[in-house]
Amino acid sequence: MEFYEIHPENPQEKLINKAVEVLKKGGVIIYPTDTVYGIGCDIMNQQALQRVFDIKGETQTKLYSFVCPDLKDISKYAKVSDNAFKLMKKAIPGPYTFILPASKDVPKKLWTKRQTVGIRVPDNKIALTIAKELGNPIVSTSVTNWKGDLILDPLEIKVLMHNKVDLMLSQGNLPGVVSTIVDMSNDEVEIIREGAGDTSLFLQ
Repeated sequence: MEFYEIHPENPQEKLINKAVEVLKKGGVIIYPTDTVYGIGCDIMNQQALQRVFDIKGETQTKLYSFVCPDLKDISKYAKVSDNAFKLMKKAIPGPYTFILPASKDVPKKLWTKRQTVGIRVPDNKIALTIAKELGNPIVSTSVTNWKGDLILDPLEIKVLMHNKVDLMLSQGNLPGVVSTIVDMSNDEVEIIREGAGDTSLFLQ
């Protein structure tokens, strides 16, 4: 695994390019978000998605979210009502995962049994820049140990994942509070998990 320290506010272009190149070749990376470190790949690469599932030891029945750089192309990946769009626009970028009905363009590997997907626009310049430069969303599933505990120390992650992923971008220790999960799949707002972020944004 290649390991680089990256500046959180002014990410070095050459490191962003390295990460994007790995993703375009079907690789798997670890990158920072506004909550925890994510294991990621290009959502359109089926083999890379399978590698992520194998690393996590989980199946597609679990909700896997993905990072979009903004909401510009959101209709390609999810069916979004006007109400849901307005609420999301208020909250992004931020530590929220939005559950929405999946569009047919999203690989079925990322659909839950309810045919929904999780979408993130994190308040993290590194993650957003990678997704923007790649041109496709990137998978975001948290880095955990075999017991399912979050790992926040980059050096600990480096030791654990050195032979499982291709590249890691480190910005030091992260907040370690999981994202708030907001279900908007029925055009009603339901907070599934309270984590980081202000949930009052979603009160009607």
